[in-house]
Amino acid sequence: MDLTASVLAAPAAPAADARVLVVLPSLGTSAAALWQQAATELSALSPETAVIGIDLPGHGRSAPIGVPAGTSAAPRITMSDLAEAVLDTLDRVLPDVAAPGAPVDLAGDSIGGATALQLALDHGDRFGRIAVFCTGAKIGEATAWEERAQTVATSGTPTQIIGSAQRWFGEGFMDREPEASAALLHSLQDADRFSYASLCYALADFDVRARLPEITRPLLAVAGSQDQPTPATKLAEIANGVPGALLEVIDGAAHLVPAEAPVVTAGLLADFLQGKGLGAGAGGVASTEAATELPTASGPREASRDQVREAGTTVRRQVLSDAHVDRANAKVDDFTADFQDLITRYAWGEIWTRPGLERRMRSAITLTAMIAGGHEAELAMHVKAALRNGLTRDEIKEVLLQSAIYCSVPSANTAFSVASQALAEYDAEEADAD
Repeated sequence: MDLTASVLAAPAAPAADARVLVVLPSLGTSAAALWQQAATELSALSPETAVIGIDLPGHGRSAPIGVPAGTSAAPRITMSDLAEAVLDTLDRVLPDVAAPGAPVDLAGDSIGGATALQLALDHGDRFGRIAVFCTGAKIGEATAWEERAQTVATSGTPTQIIGSAQRWFGEGFMDREPEASAALLHSLQDADRFSYASLCYALADFDVRARLPEITRPLLAVAGSQDQPTPATKLAEIANGVPGALLEVIDGAAHLVPAEAPVVTAGLLADFLQGKGLGAGAGGVASTEAATELPTASGPREASRDQVREAGTTVRRQVLSDAHVDRANAKVDDFTADFQDLITRYAWGEIWTRPGLERRMRSAITLTAMIAGGHEAELAMHVKAALRNGLTRDEIKEVLLQSAIYCSVPSANTAFSVASQALAEYDAEEADAD
């Protein structure tokens, strides 16, 4: 694989504390389209840092992966193959942009973040600090990546435009930043179809969840609160698995945090690369949690009862809203306090925080359970929660229709009535909030 690097930000003059940050893009984007604005902002905060973007195969300025003559099948590659290509490219260009011995840090989004994890495992001694954005130690399911690879290899990357526009950006971003979103979608449309398909195969086989404790470099995991492909639980899993890692959640962002929140991204990176503590309130940063305070795939790791309750309270507020939780807390008395503590720790702290299922799926399951059990008040509450977790109204309707077959038509009839009222209340609450 012949990858191309470009300098996104360069120090005005050599500095004794000069360092290099290598940034890797997500599937379907170029390094410049995704990282340029964040690199420019970082240069203002950390003028001694050079930022180098390396494009994925067949993306941006990088050459496509070669396809044997007479075949239309994309070659299979692995994440290790991609990591080695990144390292080879870095070795080739580094002498031109930094003095020998300058620290090299690494940041990547989505597949770029997965590549950064692979490099941390295979060549950790080559890097200083590593930041991973909107990614996972395992992303999606292998069958879905295999299917996407075949679709794109046959019909091209334009088949992914609509779906990517829905997944990539937080609510309102395309209206607020039409040029940035258009540049990102153009980079997808222009990507080589076979190279894109090969990267899908790499993602299909990628799973380093069991190896996370082997990473010894300082690591920052950054999630978007509205990210569907790699929700915050995926980044929490990484933060829990890597000793001493930090977790940040960017409010209102989805899958392309460096482009959606470049100022916040630059601030986080500037602090992290300088070894400073990270704090909330930096223009959209929702929360910072120590890794031991969040559950792993097998439950809380070294977490105290209070830490589990705190994590549960955070998720409960995100799913049900601050207003709902505040109302519930106002009604707590000596008789109900133990029960509220129970559901906060076990329902929200142990189950809803687990990384094994995305919140959208948890909402769909919960809606079905409420319908089957005839819990109408809880159903109304979870219809609103489902919207906050990313389910569309059409998807909620489909869940209710499915329940008509497997729960009963009368149950679904009641559910449609309850859901219609809950949706109307949700709209009214949102209008009041505006």
